[in-house]
Amino acid sequence: MKRLIKWLVVALVIAVAAVFIWGYAPDTDAAAMETKYSSSASRFAELEPGLRVHYRDEGNRDGRVLVLIHGSNASLHTWEPWVQILSKEYRIISMDLPGHGLTGQNPSGTYDSATYVGVVDRLLTRLNVKKAIIGGNSMGGGVTWMYTLTHPEKVEAMLLVDASGQPTAKSGNLPIGFRLMRMPVIKEAARFIAPRSIFEASVKTSMSVQSKIDAQLVDRYWELNRYPGNREATMKRFANLRNMHAGNTEKLAAIKVPAMIMWGEEDNLIPVSAARWFADALPQAKLIIYPGVGHIPMEEIPEKSAADVKAWLDGLPPPAA
Repeated sequence: MKRLIKWLVVALVIAVAAVFIWGYAPDTDAAAMETKYSSSASRFAELEPGLRVHYRDEGNRDGRVLVLIHGSNASLHTWEPWVQILSKEYRIISMDLPGHGLTGQNPSGTYDSATYVGVVDRLLTRLNVKKAIIGGNSMGGGVTWMYTLTHPEKVEAMLLVDASGQPTAKSGNLPIGFRLMRMPVIKEAARFIAPRSIFEASVKTSMSVQSKIDAQLVDRYWELNRYPGNREATMKRFANLRNMHAGNTEKLAAIKVPAMIMWGEEDNLIPVSAARWFADALPQAKLIIYPGVGHIPMEEIPEKSAADVKAWLDGLPPPAA
């Protein structure tokens, strides 16, 4: 019996060592990541001591302002295809929320909805933006409708792309990375273990248009997730996931601005039934559902989705003087 226990302990140690050898991934180097993933449009705003937010303010300075907010474990890069298409006519502001992209950790250690709404508002105040069209994907969609409720006087219209908010929405084939972050013991190992293969599998589950997935895209998600402070932020955010953007129809009915709802029919994270829930709840909603598309339409079908956004924006009432 003692010998059996001894060999079981040895086998366990070997297994743990093998897992670490296979998946160990330290934080990336912040300076190297900023060199690789910033652009000539990148700026950094210190909104408070220690909170340095990466953002881009691009496009037509005389056009209407479109603010775009990324989803969980993503970054402002998810909007690059739309920026290329829409920037001739619109001024487009995108940002990395705390715990994402090149922004990194929030010194307060908080990564909830109210924090993100406050960060968006402080950045727009810094940029002297009095009113804008606000849009977001996934978690960023939740931030979008919460921002609209909190600051209705600052929002012209609202764009929800596979947005979080329906409290009863049940995901289908949840990406493996999201499943692991919900497991109490395993998620602690995510501080040190982050094999690229898991990120590749998660991206392939999130996006149905597989032709848009390449090594560069997978590397971006993998490397920016390991930007200093981002993994710790992810753990804290997932610990509070159920309370992040729990909406209800009474809340949403208070939103009076025009709304565009865009959804991939094959979304594995937030089912397409949530799109219809938003459309029923919002008084001025237009709904577009894309067959054969997953959770990230702006990366999967950028030309078609951007064209639909432009058509919707062109049909909005002119901004007040």
